[in-house]
Amino acid sequence: MALINLSTRDLEAFLALAHAHHFTRAAEKCHLSQSAFSQKIARIEQTAGVALFERSTRHVTLTPEGEVFAQEVTRIQQDLQHAVSHLNELATRRIGKVAIAALPSVAAVWMPRVISRYRAANPNIRIELFDTLAEGGFALLREGRVDVFIAAGADVREFDVTELRNEPFHLVCRPSHRFAGKRSVSLAQLKGEEVIHLARSSSVRQHLEAAGATAQPNALEVEHLATVAALVAQGLGVSIVPELALFHFERAGLVCVPVRDRHLRRPIILARRKGKALSVAAKAMVEEILSEARQAKR
Repeated sequence: MALINLSTRDLEAFLALAHAHHFTRAAEKCHLSQSAFSQKIARIEQTAGVALFERSTRHVTLTPEGEVFAQEVTRIQQDLQHAVSHLNELATRRIGKVAIAALPSVAAVWMPRVISRYRAANPNIRIELFDTLAEGGFALLREGRVDVFIAAGADVREFDVTELRNEPFHLVCRPSHRFAGKRSVSLAQLKGEEVIHLARSSSVRQHLEAAGATAQPNALEVEHLATVAALVAQGLGVSIVPELALFHFERAGLVCVPVRDRHLRRPIILARRKGKALSVAAKAMVEEILSEARQAKR
């Protein structure tokens, strides 16, 4: 098949002649000399391989093939205009979608403020938020179902990563507990305590074990922080949780005491797919997330 090389200006010239039915008027509309315009039309017909116009001394009309071509060119121009308009709406965030996955603690503490500010500035952008643990969040990111995932630090070399904060851990206990009045505690001081742990698959548990806070053989292990809070409130033990999760325990009326251990920190990261550009809408969301992270560090 021969390569068809027609420019937008060629198509505009063709439609100008189809509407004006007169070479001189069509040439003037296209800001071309009549000879240059005639050459352009001849080249278009040569490229098409068929006569598109019937010429007389006074009038120019479309051939049947020219009428079909005029309809197609008009449709192409309309589609192009629609595409450009749609692109402009995306670029100016008048339409679009952004999808974020976040650890449940991040989704509960940061994302309500982030989404509130974002929605106020971009009311027409559809937002999807997935509150999920690490395995599910990275799967969503890998499959392209979310633009970014806010996760706890891990070996994620397959993604581009920005660290948002490096959060400390706290002991949570009942107000009557012997540690409740302390300004801080060390992991060494917690030896012999009944510690309630999250499951081994959680980033919280992995960071605790990396710092040497291993679970006792008969320790309670649960999946959700809300359950941990309820067990601690019942007096069944204490727990060690990262700062972003403290709202569960403060609501339960428990005391939160900082843990002194420079090794016990949990990096919170923003992960995105390598080599995949973010949409304008997603970039704006990332800026809001970065702003929230900066405010949280203060």
